[in-house]
Amino acid sequence: MQPISTRDNFIYLTCSLILLLLGIALAQQFFSPSAQRLVQSTTVVTLLVAVWGVKNEKHIFRKALIFPLAIIITSLFSYFLDNLDLNFTHLILLLVFFITTAYQTAKQVIFTGEIDGNKILGAICLYILMGLIWALLYTLIYLASLQAFNGMPDSKLWYETLPDFVYFSFVTLTTLGFGDISPAMPITRFLVYLEAIVGQFYLAILVASLVGSKISNDSATGPKQKHINETTEAKHE
Repeated sequence: MQPISTRDNFIYLTCSLILLLLGIALAQQFFSPSAQRLVQSTTVVTLLVAVWGVKNEKHIFRKALIFPLAIIITSLFSYFLDNLDLNFTHLILLLVFFITTAYQTAKQVIFTGEIDGNKILGAICLYILMGLIWALLYTLIYLASLQAFNGMPDSKLWYETLPDFVYFSFVTLTTLGFGDISPAMPITRFLVYLEAIVGQFYLAILVASLVGSKISNDSATGPKQKHINETTEAKHE
């Protein structure tokens, strides 16, 4: 199996994050709410492989047989925390992990080398991570106060409310605003419009600049390669 590197890690991560969002929806639609634990654990391991694992070619999570074992361990840890009524601890740990992962992703996308297709995919991954981070923030606030949002079921279980907040977060991030879920407190209203502002500026500035840089690099490479070819042909003559 070829190791994941900084040349292709965001290809895998993009597919994984899209499958994560699909998995959250399928788990909510067809399975018991606790199935979200398995989805969340799979996400943690995927992020470790695709974002953190590229720094070390011998990273343990590269080994195919470790992958299912890591999912089982993180699922059991999640179950342990929930049974001790440590929902907040679990979500805060998950939030810190997602924020740190988004930072690592941003460093690989923004602060390194030439813009290529993998880095453009990384910008998309960062956008999805932003939506998931805000979803965790909304879930934490809602568990602290059930009056924080309108249109939500009365539940103190994170895995019952998180899927709805993932949906609401991406609706807000893209400024669709369907209105089926809405903020009911000043702090949640602040977070909602802040997410909408960040989402729009992100798309307008970062992604556009990445794509523009990619086009500029391709345009600059064309004449340079043509000059090299002409020089080579002249030498042969």
